[in-house]
Amino acid sequence: SQYALEKPDAIACVEARGFLFGGLIAQKMNIPFIPIRKQGKLPYETHVAEYALEYGTATVEVHKDAVKSGWKVLIHDDLLATGGTAQASAELVKKLGGELAGFCFIIELEGLNGREKLAAYSDNIHSTISY
Repeated sequence: SQYALEKPDAIACVEARGFLFGGLIAQKMNIPFIPIRKQGKLPYETHVAEYALEYGTATVEVHKDAVKSGWKVLIHDDLLATGGTAQASAELVKKLGGELAGFCFIIELEGLNGREKLAAYSDNIHSTISY
């Protein structure tokens, strides 16, 4: 993996399909797994970020103590489409004092320009498959 050269301190994975590979990546790299979930599903105090969908808005959250200040956090999800979920996740990481190590996705839908939204956070954006 390209992320092995500059190992992140943790990987934040977006519910729910992002958990499938994210947990395996965290285990392989021996780094903490940070769940980013839909609002109301985490059991502890959280920070919340809202993002736009094609048909409205959605909200994701992360535990307030999930990221140590200065940690480099890799964000993983299964799909990069418009970039809203990944952007909201990046905002949560920043709110907790983390830095973005980059983004990784299984699939990227290039025509929806999600990569452009994420470029402000990191130029380290990797997709395994692009359409």
